Amino acid sequence: MSNSEQRTLPLLPLRGLLVYPTMVLHLDVGRNKSVQALERAMVEEHEIFLATQKEISVDEPSSEDIYHVGTLAKVKQMLKLPNGTIRVLVEGLRRGEISEFHDRDEYYEATIDVREERHEATVEEQALMRNVLEQFEQYIKLSKKISQETFASVSDIIEPGRMADIIASHLPLKIVQKQDILETHSPEERLNKILRILSNEKEVLGLEKKIGQRVKKSMEKTQKEYYLREQMKAIQKELGDKEGKEGEIAELKDKIAKAQMPEAIEEKAYKELGRYEKMPASSAESSVIRNYIEWLALIPWHKETKDLLDIHRSEEILDEDHYGLEKVKERVLEYLAVQELTNELKGPILCLAGPPGVGKTSLARSIARSLDRNFVRMSLGGVRDEAEIRGHRRTYVGAMPGRIIQGMKKAGSVNPVFLLDEIDKMANDFRGDPSSALLEVLDPEQNNTFSDHFIEEPYDLSKVMFVTTANNISRIPGPLMDRMEVIHIPGYTEVEKLEIAKGYLLPKQMKDHGLNKSRLQVKEEAILKAIRYYTREAGVRNLERQMASLCRKAAKMIVSGQKKRVVLTENTVEQMLGKPKFRYGKAEEEDQIGAATGLAYTTAGGDTLTIEVSLSPGKGKLTLTGKLGDVMKESAQAAFSYIRSKSDELSIDPAFNEKNDIHIHVPEGAIPKDGPSAGITMATALISALTDRPVRKEVGMTGEITLRGRVLPIGGLKEKSMSAHRAGLTTIIMPKDNEKDLEDIPESVKKDLTFIAVSHLDEVLKHALAGEKK
Repeated sequence: MSNSEQRTLPLLPLRGLLVYPTMVLHLDVGRNKSVQALERAMVEEHEIFLATQKEISVDEPSSEDIYHVGTLAKVKQMLKLPNGTIRVLVEGLRRGEISEFHDRDEYYEATIDVREERHEATVEEQALMRNVLEQFEQYIKLSKKISQETFASVSDIIEPGRMADIIASHLPLKIVQKQDILETHSPEERLNKILRILSNEKEVLGLEKKIGQRVKKSMEKTQKEYYLREQMKAIQKELGDKEGKEGEIAELKDKIAKAQMPEAIEEKAYKELGRYEKMPASSAESSVIRNYIEWLALIPWHKETKDLLDIHRSEEILDEDHYGLEKVKERVLEYLAVQELTNELKGPILCLAGPPGVGKTSLARSIARSLDRNFVRMSLGGVRDEAEIRGHRRTYVGAMPGRIIQGMKKAGSVNPVFLLDEIDKMANDFRGDPSSALLEVLDPEQNNTFSDHFIEEPYDLSKVMFVTTANNISRIPGPLMDRMEVIHIPGYTEVEKLEIAKGYLLPKQMKDHGLNKSRLQVKEEAILKAIRYYTREAGVRNLERQMASLCRKAAKMIVSGQKKRVVLTENTVEQMLGKPKFRYGKAEEEDQIGAATGLAYTTAGGDTLTIEVSLSPGKGKLTLTGKLGDVMKESAQAAFSYIRSKSDELSIDPAFNEKNDIHIHVPEGAIPKDGPSAGITMATALISALTDRPVRKEVGMTGEITLRGRVLPIGGLKEKSMSAHRAGLTTIIMPKDNEKDLEDIPESVKKDLTFIAVSHLDEVLKHALAGEKK
C-alpha cells in the first residue's frame, strides 16, 4: 500500500483534459480564478493541484462539479499570450484526493491527501508489464498514430504504475475512462485495465481497417464509374447523343408528364422509371422496363377528338362516298342524332355483314370521316393466337401489347372508329381462342376496363366506335355475335352497279390513268355490257378491274396515236375485253311444256334458273341432276309427293309414278345449286309435264312448297326481281309473306314487273300454266 500525506494547495480545474503523474503538458489558462491559482502557486513552491471537471460547460465549478482524485503537479513555466490567456507548462508528480474544497474569492484551494507509490514491480506485475507492452506494440502497428520512439521510451520503464499511466495518456480514451485509471491506485489493477482497453482498441482498429478498406474499394469503384460515365457523356455529346441514360430518363419523365395518365397508372409509370434509373443499362430487364414505360406514355388515356355533330354534313359525306347502303347510313346518322342530344353515348358495335367487294371496309372509313374521328383498321383474317388481342405478359422475350392497344396508340385518341376486318376469318389452336378474347373488347358493358396482359392496367374502350366486317356470319361464334349489331349488306343490283360505275369507279380509274372526258367517253350500254357479260359478283371489285382494263387500253390507243379520243360503246367493249366471260338467263321465246323459270339468289346477286322435267316410260324412278344440294333435292321430293296426293284434283293419272320414270334437271350442271326457294318452280314444271300444259314464258317464280301445297316465304326478293327484269320476264309469282320486301325493289324495276303474291300452289298454277286442263 502507498503512504499518504496532507497538503493544502491552490486548485486548477481542467476542462476536457486530464494530467497523469510523470506527464509533462502545456495548458492554456484563461479563467480569472485559474490564473489567480497559478500566481498563488508561483509564490509558494510552484506546486498546484490539477483536477478535471465533470462537465466542460460549467464556468465556476463547485465541489460536486469536479472529480476529487487528481494530480499534484509542478508549474515549470508560465507565458502570457497576447490574447490575455496564460500558457503554462506543468509536470505531474503524484496522485492526490481532495478531502476539503475551499472556494476563495480569488481562486480555488483544496486540502488533499497525497499518495506515494512504490516503484518496485512484483513478479506478477512484471509478467503483466510484458503482456501490456506486447499488446501496446501491436496497437501501435495498427494505429500508426503513435511513433516507434514512444514505444521505445515506454519499454524502458520499470515501474508498473508509471508504465500504465504513460500508456493511458497515449490512448484515445474518454475522460471518464482516463479518470477511472487515475483513481485506480493499485499498479497491478491499473495494468489489468490497460490490458483490457488495449485488447478492445485493437479489435476496434481491426474493424476500422476492414471498413476503411471496404469504403476505399467502394470509393475507387464509384470514382472509376463516375470517371467512365463522364467520359461516356463526353463521347455521346460529341456524337450528338442526348447524354445517354440520363437524357433517356429525362425524356421518359417528360413523356409521362405529357401523357395525362390516370393517377394510379402515372404512379406505376414513375415507379417503373425509378427501377429503370437504378438498373444497369446492360441488364436485359432494362430494355423491357423502358419499352413498358414508353407504351404507357404513348397510349392515349384522355386525348379525345371532338365529334362533328352535323347530321346533314355527315349524310352528304356518306352519300358522296357510297351509293345505296341506306340501312348502314341510317344507323350512323341515328348514332349522331343521339350523340347530339345526350352528348354522352357508348360507342356502338356494328357488324357489316355481306359478300366480298360490297364496300364494307371503305364504308367504315367513311363513317370515321363523317364523324370527323380518327380511323384505325385491324385485320383479323388468320389470327389464331389470343396474345394478338390481349398482348403478351412482360416476362416473355419480345413481349408487346395486343393489337387492340397497338391500334389505340396508332389512332392517338380514345374515341376512334376502330375497324375489326374479317371477324369471321379468325381461327383457334393451342395458343388460345382469339374470338373469346374479343368478347371483352366488344362488350359495351365490360370494355371500359379492358385488360391487356402487357399493359397490366385497365384501359377504357367504351368511347371507341367498333365496326366489324364479315362475309359469313354463321362462322362467327354465338357469344361474340350476341355483342354486335348486325347490318346486312346484301350486294348491289345491276342498276346500283351501273350508278356506282358511272359515279365512282370510272371517274376514279380515269383519273388514275391520266384520262379525262375529252379523251375517253364511256357509253352507259358499254358499262351495262361489262356488268352483265364480264362480271358475276355481289360487289364491284371485278367491275372496277374491268373499268381499269378499259382505261388502260384506251390510254394505249391514245399514246400510240391510233386515236385522239376513244368512245366506248356496246360493240367496242367486246373488242377491248375479249369474248364475254359470263352469260345470264333469258326468258323463253315461247311457252314450254315441262320447263319453268325459277329465280335464284346467288353470291353474285340474283339469277334466273330454268327447271326442266322429262317423262319416259318406266317404273316410277325419280332422277335429279344439275349438281343440286340437299335442300333442293328435298324440295323436289316434297313437290313429287304433293302431286301424288293431289293427282285427282290436278287431273293426273294416279298411277303416273308406276308407269313413268321422271327426270328433273337444272341446267349448268357444273355450278352447285342449293336453297329452299325452288319448291313451287319444280312442282309447276312437274305438273306441266304430267298435264301437257305449257308454262307461260313471261313468268318467273320463287317460293318453297310444303306437302299440303302451302307456299312459304324466301329471301333475296330484291336480287331475284332484278335478275327477272334483266332476263326480260314481266310477271313474278312470289310468296304472300314476302309482300313487305317489295318496298326494297327500285322503282325503275318495279314499274316493268307485275308481282303476284300467292299462298298456295293452286294460285301458282292458275297464273303460271297456259291453256286448259286436259
